Amino acid sequence: MDKKSLQILISKRIKQIREEKNISQSDLGAMCNFEKSNMSRIESGRISPSLITLYKISKALNIEFYELFKFDK
Repeated sequence: MDKKSLQILISKRIKQIREEKNISQSDLGAMCNFEKSNMSRIESGRISPSLITLYKISKALNIEFYELFKFDK
């Protein structure tokens, strides 16, 4: 798997969990102390978030860090 493919899978997973929890992009960004535009770029796969950023997102979503990497087959 290449970097871009992994980036897209992670971004889709973040969006999926966020929507399952009925959290808006703006609210998730605020909970992580990010701008909404940054959350949009992360969820669209346009940027590659750092591990620290992914950790903050997992904490804001109230999930274990590894759950961001549980992709559908």
